[in-house]
Amino acid sequence: MQISFFKITAATAALCFSTLVMAQQQTRSVSGTVKDKKNGELLIGVTVKVSDDPSIGVVANEYGFYSLSLPEGDHTIIISYPGYRDFEQQIKVDQNIKLDLFLNQEEQKSNTIDEVVVSGVKKDKNLSSAQMGTETLNIKNIEKLPVLFGEKDVMKTIQLLPGIKSNGEGSSGFSVRGGATDQNLILLDEAPVYNASHLLGFFSTFNSDALKDASIIKGNSPAQYGGRLSSVMDVKMKDGNNQNYNINGGIGLISSRLSVEGPLQKEKSSFIVSGRRTYADLFLKSSKDYKDNKLYFYDLNLKANYQINENNRIYLSGYFGRDVLGLGDTFSTDWGNTTATLRWNSIINSKLFSNTSLIYSNYDYKIGLKNNESEFKLNSKIQDWNLKQDFTWFAGNKHSVRFGLQSIYHTLTPSSASGTIVNSYSRNPRYSWENALYINDDFKATEKLTINYGLRLSLFSVLGGDTFNTYENGELSESQYLEKGKFGKTYTNLEPRITANYRINEVSSVKGGYSRNTQNLHLLSNSSSGNPTDQWIGSSYSVKPEIADQISVGYSRNFKNNNYELNAEVYYKSMQNQIDFKNGAQIGFSTAEDVESELLFGKGRAYGLELIAKKKSGKLTGWISYTLSKTERKINGINDNQWYNARMDKTHDLSIVATYQLNSKWTLSGLFLYSTGNSVTFPVGKYELNGQTVFQYNNRNADRMPAYHRMDLSATYEPESNKRFRGSWTFGIYNLYGRENAYTITFEDNPNNPGTTRAMQTSLFRWVPNITYNFKF
Repeated sequence: MQISFFKITAATAALCFSTLVMAQQQTRSVSGTVKDKKNGELLIGVTVKVSDDPSIGVVANEYGFYSLSLPEGDHTIIISYPGYRDFEQQIKVDQNIKLDLFLNQEEQKSNTIDEVVVSGVKKDKNLSSAQMGTETLNIKNIEKLPVLFGEKDVMKTIQLLPGIKSNGEGSSGFSVRGGATDQNLILLDEAPVYNASHLLGFFSTFNSDALKDASIIKGNSPAQYGGRLSSVMDVKMKDGNNQNYNINGGIGLISSRLSVEGPLQKEKSSFIVSGRRTYADLFLKSSKDYKDNKLYFYDLNLKANYQINENNRIYLSGYFGRDVLGLGDTFSTDWGNTTATLRWNSIINSKLFSNTSLIYSNYDYKIGLKNNESEFKLNSKIQDWNLKQDFTWFAGNKHSVRFGLQSIYHTLTPSSASGTIVNSYSRNPRYSWENALYINDDFKATEKLTINYGLRLSLFSVLGGDTFNTYENGELSESQYLEKGKFGKTYTNLEPRITANYRINEVSSVKGGYSRNTQNLHLLSNSSSGNPTDQWIGSSYSVKPEIADQISVGYSRNFKNNNYELNAEVYYKSMQNQIDFKNGAQIGFSTAEDVESELLFGKGRAYGLELIAKKKSGKLTGWISYTLSKTERKINGINDNQWYNARMDKTHDLSIVATYQLNSKWTLSGLFLYSTGNSVTFPVGKYELNGQTVFQYNNRNADRMPAYHRMDLSATYEPESNKRFRGSWTFGIYNLYGRENAYTITFEDNPNNPGTTRAMQTSLFRWVPNITYNFKF
């Protein structure tokens, strides 16, 4: 299959570049950046077309740069972007032209509302783009949706889309097309975020006030992305207003936030600082019993940029977040992320754009227990230094080529324990070096056919500084010490990707694609929702890279001038080197000194159908999404070596989202969710040993949690405001009809009849009201 794919790719590439050479004759370049006129923010994905030849058009890249190749003569350029007024400009092309474009935002009308959350794209992009399984979120409209504690959240919003499943009530972790939580690459200004949650998943790390754009790609990602099997969530922070100073924020029942942005030097440089903190700990201090307890998180987003000259700009952005939970002197835990990105954008010439990034990322957690003279400490950390060089080459109106390289130096410190409660053990950090080369071409082959194809070469090298064991079926077979600085085992993988879109007519299209992804960092967890204490490990002598091959086919149709949209996709994903714990694995505080001894490896498969229908304009907007899917694993040593349900397997997943613009001041929103319960393992029997009841378990994940469903409602009130100050109130209720959804189910002897067993269900929330005041001036 791979050989034939490479032959097709090579033939297609030869055709593309021969066409390219011919197309470049007797043309001139028109290039520049596209910005918001009011605040100077670079706009992502703006469509730039030519009125006299609609077949000529490009989309600005994620840094706002575009380039057109036009024949000499007079032309009219048309620029369009959702939420902005269309703009036309006449130009005379007799040489290469640098033309920066500025768009004005549309004033919201009293009887309409902007497109709903999944709307940061042109109305018919679902019909014209070759990219499959991609959704872009409109940050401005996320605040209209009802969410837990009234905190708008991109992580919660993406879980309302098909193929993306929540890992549990309150959790910000999610599963995409049968993948585990760690198989999602989450980027904040290009920096990987290894734990994207606060307060055990009830909040995400992303403060929406600081964000400009967020998109998710379900498996069929272009070649510039890599390192994860299932999805890419690419989040970009605002650059900051380079025209005027602005302050905005919100005050809620459990958290507040504040953002400040403005120019450092008008039209040349800007900054944004955005902070957020919960204050549940302040309420605890009012009680004598809980005054010494701690329960809060904080995060801080920072970004600044400076235009060196018309072709070069530098950016510096950072994120700092921390969770703190403590019960007096007896228990404490804290965890958090730190990221920093230094980026240099350079327009090398009218067709070639360069982005150079130096990226730092760190995630760590610490746990402490103390009881009289006994104490226990547990900690772990993962740290990355990342150098990335990316080029965008607008090779012609038919080709947009991305190519570059990425080099990441990983330092992973597995969970290390010390203290008197358990046997202490310390673990050496493990070092690895991950590299990748990639090239990707977005090729408009004909007026109806668009192809996106590319190739990624990934290399992962194990570096010295520790002892590496090799296991066969969980048993130690070989052990060797690798000196620090020495290269150990290196894994090399080729990752071809191709998707194609054929426009059947003005209102419908079909798509198809194949992609291969590999993953060398793995999260070990015994929880479907994820915990701060889950630990990351890298590929080693025993742990091989995970590999996924995905095939998908889709159909899209729009109705009534693109105001209604229907998308359907089916997919099949085959996975190699999947990881699970062996039966009876030591995964608590008494974790084995080498956690790799507790692991087994095998294969997986996932397949399903995804449907989404949207209404994108008018007073009533929203969507209905549905996923029918199956996710399984087959690992020797588990379930008699037969296929079994993966923890994230859910047969049915339904979301209904609606927003209604009642009038110029009131907006009503609601959502309904239903999903099959996660796969779990319940006991099938019990016996007594030394006076203690021991439960007996059979096949792994052969049972299910009860089905999950709930309804949320919210209302947003926006009174009339002046030009300098704008305020709004949001009122909402989470879980309107008080459904007690199961968070956990445990089993114990029935005290009224010790010979029988009773199941005990824990539920987190019934009704959760919220009130939030938002302001901007």
